Amino acid sequence: MKKLIRSLSLLLSLVALTVIVSACGNKLSSRNVYKTDQQSKTITWGVKADTRLFGLLDTKDGKIKGFEVDLATALTKQMLGKDAKAKFIQVTSSTRMPMLKNGNIDAIIATMTNTPERRKQVTFSNTYFFAGQSLLVKKGSSIKNVKDLNKQKGTVLGVVGSDSVENVAKVAPDAKVLQLTDYAQAMTALKSGQGQALTTDNGILYGMSVQNPGYEVTGGTFVSEPYGIAMDKNQTPFRNATNTALAELRANGTYNKLLHKWFHNVKGFDYKEAAKE
Repeated sequence: MKKLIRSLSLLLSLVALTVIVSACGNKLSSRNVYKTDQQSKTITWGVKADTRLFGLLDTKDGKIKGFEVDLATALTKQMLGKDAKAKFIQVTSSTRMPMLKNGNIDAIIATMTNTPERRKQVTFSNTYFFAGQSLLVKKGSSIKNVKDLNKQKGTVLGVVGSDSVENVAKVAPDAKVLQLTDYAQAMTALKSGQGQALTTDNGILYGMSVQNPGYEVTGGTFVSEPYGIAMDKNQTPFRNATNTALAELRANGTYNKLLHKWFHNVKGFDYKEAAKE
């Protein structure tokens, strides 16, 4: 009898805990992020910290710097006022979606391509950077485009959580794939000869080529990769405010200033292509 009572007590406790957790989850999902941010005068952004030109951790001062960081700062002030603050939390391609869903961040601005598959989970702002997938290879490499990877059955390097490797598999099904945790590890793998090419968006690869002069971007672009700011699906007020602010930054010249600030020394960079909406 005592065992039965204990079992019933444990079952009731588990049910109560489930109800509490469910209620917390519902409360989080129904929260009006934009209204909360207006009250706190702060927006919490998920940004990359390993991607040169977009978001890279400066070990000298411990701050993350890049085009997306500056754009997020400008958007924050445009949306909430000049005294508003942008808070940044580091994310990776594999952690950014869970962190958004858990409420750790308000939005993702981290080289995230707007795709139909991702739109099933989140909603996106208008495009803020129009990238295209390409390849990074060692200068003098026999790999000139993605078709060469297929012919040579070479190994292409990518990052977990990115759709780049999936794209290559469609175009070059005979190529081997090796996925790393982040771009720093992927670059190290390329240098050590674990792969013949590293693939991702050309904007990211340009940053790597600037840092590593012995490597170059090649093959043109074989997939369009429009970057959007991702937010939870039910955050329509936040999305509308973000799109309005982005349009205002484009109109007043701030967007172009930031684009030139970060990409002016990148050989072959196409400003008009990147700025497409």
